[in-house]
Amino acid sequence: MRHGGQILADQLRLHGVGRVFSVPGESFLAVLDGLHESGIRNVVCRQEGGAAMMAEAQGKMTGEPGICFVTRGPGATNAAAGVHVARQDSTPMILFIGQIDQGHRDREAFQEVDFRAMFGPLAKWAAEIETTERIPEYVARAFRVATSGRPGPVVLSLPEDVLNEEAEVPDRAPAGPTLGPDWSGAAREAMEVLRGAERPLVVVGGPHWSAEAGADLVRFAEAQGLPVAAGFRRQDYMDNRHPNYVGDLNVGVNPRLAKRLREADALLLLGTRLGDIETQGYTLLDPRGHGKRIVHVHPDADEPGRVWGTELAVAARAPDFVAALAQLNGAGGDWGEWVKGARADYEWWRTPQETPGTVKQEQVIAWLSANLPEDAILTNGAGNFAAFLHRYFTYKGYRTQLAPTSGSMGYGFPAAVAASLECPDRCVVCVAGDGDFQMTLNELSTAVQFGAKPVVIVMNNGRYGTIRMHQERTYPGRVSGTDLANPDYAALARAYGGYGEVVTRMEEFPHAFLRAREWGTVAILECRVDSEALTPSQTLSAARAQGMKARG
Repeated sequence: MRHGGQILADQLRLHGVGRVFSVPGESFLAVLDGLHESGIRNVVCRQEGGAAMMAEAQGKMTGEPGICFVTRGPGATNAAAGVHVARQDSTPMILFIGQIDQGHRDREAFQEVDFRAMFGPLAKWAAEIETTERIPEYVARAFRVATSGRPGPVVLSLPEDVLNEEAEVPDRAPAGPTLGPDWSGAAREAMEVLRGAERPLVVVGGPHWSAEAGADLVRFAEAQGLPVAAGFRRQDYMDNRHPNYVGDLNVGVNPRLAKRLREADALLLLGTRLGDIETQGYTLLDPRGHGKRIVHVHPDADEPGRVWGTELAVAARAPDFVAALAQLNGAGGDWGEWVKGARADYEWWRTPQETPGTVKQEQVIAWLSANLPEDAILTNGAGNFAAFLHRYFTYKGYRTQLAPTSGSMGYGFPAAVAASLECPDRCVVCVAGDGDFQMTLNELSTAVQFGAKPVVIVMNNGRYGTIRMHQERTYPGRVSGTDLANPDYAALARAYGGYGEVVTRMEEFPHAFLRAREWGTVAILECRVDSEALTPSQTLSAARAQGMKARG
C-alpha cells in the first residue's frame, strides 16, 4: 500500500525522471513526501512561471518531458506562461497541479479552478486524476502524449484526497519505442518535386532534432546542392559556418533572405510550421495562393495543408525524413549560383553595422561568437536585444540555442538555470534585456541554491525597447508606459552571492566576461547601452522620424 504521492513519485522514477522543478504548495504535500527518498532532485524555484520555463527548457534539451509541480489557483495561473512556451515551441513537458479535495468541488473553495477548462485550449491534453488507483495509467499516458506526434505540454490536476489516499496498484512501465516506416520512397518523391525548380529553398524547424539529424541535414544539403534556412529561433539545427546555410527567418529578418523566400519556386519544409514570424505576417507567402511547389514534412499529420497548399505532404518526424534524404544519390539540380548568392546575402547581413554608444551590442555578440566554446549554450527571452544575438552570433552545433518561439519575455534566465543544471560542464550564457530580465530575476536565488552558474549579460537601456520602437513608429514622440527604473544589477548579483560587474565601455567587456566565468557561480554583467541604440539597423531618433513621416 502506498499513498498517491508515493505512487506518483515512483512512476516518475520509472520513466527516468532525475529532476523536477517546483514551487511547493500544501495541495501536493504527499508528492513532496514521495519525492523525499526517490532519488529525484527537486529544484525549488521562486515563482511558478520560472519553474515552468525551467521545465520547458529541460524538455528542449533532452527531448523528454520536463516536469513541473505547482499548487492550485495562483500557482497554476503563474505557470501558464511556461505551458504556452511549450505549446508554441513543440516541447514535451508535464505540469502537475495540486488541486482541492474532490468533496469540495463547485463551492468556489479556496483557490478552486477547473484546470481542465483552463488549460484545455493551451495544452495537448489537460486532465484530472480522480482515483488513486489510476495514477500510473494517467502518468504513462501523459508521457506518451507529451512526446508523440508534435510534442507539447500535458497538464494533470491532482486532487488532495487522491494524493493522500492509499492504494495497492502495480507500477506501469514506460511504453516501448514506436516504429516508423521506411521513408526512402517518400524522400525520392520529395526530390522529384524539387528537381524541376530553379530557386528551391529548404526551411528547417520544429521538434525532435538532434546532433545526428544536423549531420544528416548537412550531408543532404551538400549532396543535393540546396540552400538551408532556419526557422525562427532554430539556428542551432545546422552549423551556421556551413556554405549551404543561408540564415534564419526571424522577426528582424535579413531582407535579402526574405526576398529569396518570396521568389523561391519550391520549398522543402522540414519540421517547421512556417508560421507568421517566418513569413513576416504571411506577406512573403500568401496562404490563399502562393504559386510554389511545397513539400511539407511535419510530425502532426494535420499540419501539412492546414495553412499552405502542398504538392507533397509527409507525416513524419523531420529527422527521420532527413535521414532518408541523406541517403539519396546524385545532385538534385544546378543550383550552385543560387546557393552561393544566398550565402553571400547571409555574410552581408552578419557584417556588424555600428550602433551608437560606448558599449555596442553588435560588438559584444561578435566577441561572444568568436570566443565562447563551440558547445556553449546561449539563452534569451524577448526584446530588441535578441535581434543583435540572432543576427551576429554564429551557432556551431545542436542545442546551443534555447529561445522561445512564443516570444515570451523572462524566458532566458530560467532556461539558463535549467541548462546549467543539466550541463554543468558547459558554458551557459543568458543574453537579456533589462525589462526581460526583471520578469524572472528572482530565480537568482534558485541558481545559487542549486549550483547553477550561468553568466547573464543584461543589455540595460532603461526601457521596454521593442514596445518603444513600435510606439515611436506609430505615435512618435508620445512616450507612454515604456520607460523602466532599474536596480544596480551588479550589486543585485552580489546580494544573491554571485558575481556582478558593470560594463560602460566596450574595451572592458572581454576581461569582465572572463572574470565572471572564473568566479564559478551565477554572474551578471550589466552592459549600459546607449538609449539611441534601438535595433541593429535603426536608432531611436530614426524610428521617431519614420513615425513622423508616416503621420505626414
